[in-house]
Amino acid sequence: MPTQLFIPNFRVDECLEQVRECLEKGWTGLGFKTNEIEQEWKIFTGLKNAHFLSSATVGLHLALEILKRELDWSDENEIITTPLTFVSTNHAIKYANMKPVFADVDEYLCLSPESVEKAITDKTTAVMFVGIGGNTGQYAAIRKLCDKHGLKLILDAAHMAGTRLNNRHVGYDADVTVFSFQAVKNLPTADSGMICFKEMEYDVIARRLSWLGIDKDTYARTANKGAYKWKYDVNEVGYKYHGNSIMAGLALVGLKYLDRDNSYRRQLAAWYRESLKDCKAIKIIPNGPDCESSHHLLQIRVNNRDSILQKLNDAEIYPGVHYSDNTEYKPYKQSAELCPNSRAASNEIISLPMHMGISKNDIVEIAELLKSIVK
Repeated sequence: MPTQLFIPNFRVDECLEQVRECLEKGWTGLGFKTNEIEQEWKIFTGLKNAHFLSSATVGLHLALEILKRELDWSDENEIITTPLTFVSTNHAIKYANMKPVFADVDEYLCLSPESVEKAITDKTTAVMFVGIGGNTGQYAAIRKLCDKHGLKLILDAAHMAGTRLNNRHVGYDADVTVFSFQAVKNLPTADSGMICFKEMEYDVIARRLSWLGIDKDTYARTANKGAYKWKYDVNEVGYKYHGNSIMAGLALVGLKYLDRDNSYRRQLAAWYRESLKDCKAIKIIPNGPDCESSHHLLQIRVNNRDSILQKLNDAEIYPGVHYSDNTEYKPYKQSAELCPNSRAASNEIISLPMHMGISKNDIVEIAELLKSIVK
């Protein structure tokens, strides 16, 4: 049977109950279950603010737009970021008409503090830290750098639902954190996300901007016994970025099982590490100090990556690659020579199958095949 990289784990009956409730109550949009998932996410993470959105990508855009406006940043300001990420991370900086400045990655495939410090100029306003695979890397050192230089820290936590650092859910000390609940993430819906600002005033702005700049959403304007008050005001141009109750219902089910599922993912990672530990030709990417990773990914580095992928595919094993160095793409080619570690990693990394349907026997078989190929 083919072994896929990702197979989302939906508790179908429970998800259908959530969707049925939305349909029966005639409320599938913003405000019914979106309110509930926001409250449950705050309880789960310990974060003070949470706003449910249609995707993590729009969350990153909102984060930058709000910080830019409220802190008087200009189009000339720079955001230090990583080239080893999904392109939406860096597209969001361009959406906000600011300049992405690339720093290199470390052995964790996260931003290198040394490279970040070298990239800081008088135009730098923030650092975008990506917790690739659920790893925290040297996040604590990046936080200290931001404090030292007066920079905001934006945490792209698309892979980090359930990741904990020093026994606390990630995001507790970031200025804004954005999570993804996209279809194959650890907490899967069809697509949605969550933006968590440290400051409540920014959370209030995010809610307004994500609903076209309207001062009250439709649910808030539905008074007792369903009386609908149509009047609202529009004070600014916003976006159609809010989440909906059907996606929130799926997220509510997934959240119930997130820690349990992540625990199994950590077990899968441990089995991979044990099975591959004696093969010097395969380097497994570590999580970072004091990190309890969500293990959205288990990544390895190998030589001759593309030929190895082909041989795995021939055996009906279908890993992935996360990600191509963004400076390979036209919008970012001007920075192509800046981050040699990222470019090297981009040519060597493989993400091994990680989902609830993988067994220890599957991992042993994958590992044995890998070891026979790389020799």
